[in-house]
Amino acid sequence: MPRILRTLFAAAAFAVAPLAIQSAAAAPAAPTDYGKAPEFTGIGKWLNSEPLTVAGLRGKVVLVDFWTYSCINCINTLPHVRKWYDKYRDQGLVVVGVHTPEYAFERSTGNVQAALKRFDIRYPVAQDNAYATWNAWRNQYWPALYLVDADGNVVYKHFGEGQYAETEAAIQKALSQRR
Repeated sequence: MPRILRTLFAAAAFAVAPLAIQSAAAAPAAPTDYGKAPEFTGIGKWLNSEPLTVAGLRGKVVLVDFWTYSCINCINTLPHVRKWYDKYRDQGLVVVGVHTPEYAFERSTGNVQAALKRFDIRYPVAQDNAYATWNAWRNQYWPALYLVDADGNVVYKHFGEGQYAETEAAIQKALSQRR
């Protein structure tokens, strides 16, 4: 590359760099309030619990986990969700699994119950075969985690695997802000 072109490219890079840095610094922080949590609606069956409502859980911090038992990403997330349930339930965390099937065989209550036993899931699970709660929450992913604060606001979302430390930090923060 001729020397003049290298000089022009270098000058252009130096001229644009401050703008890129300023733009990144001015970027808004990730939202921490996504609005009120929708209700659990159209649930065909509750497992490990009597029927729950978001309104009835006000005052608690609620971790809602949309999952399905044959999804490998959901299966990989379950040990973390179980750990948080065990670690924080006495501090006011309620975990609610919303089992929304991807395939027809996942609609069977017997199959879901077998999965709860196989994966040692002891927290409440809503069987959402009609996708009513899935749609009310405008969810699009398995797994999907939504953290609801004690006032009923969704304050954290995570889709897919990973970011377990970040999710746990969000749980701790929401618990520390309970009144």
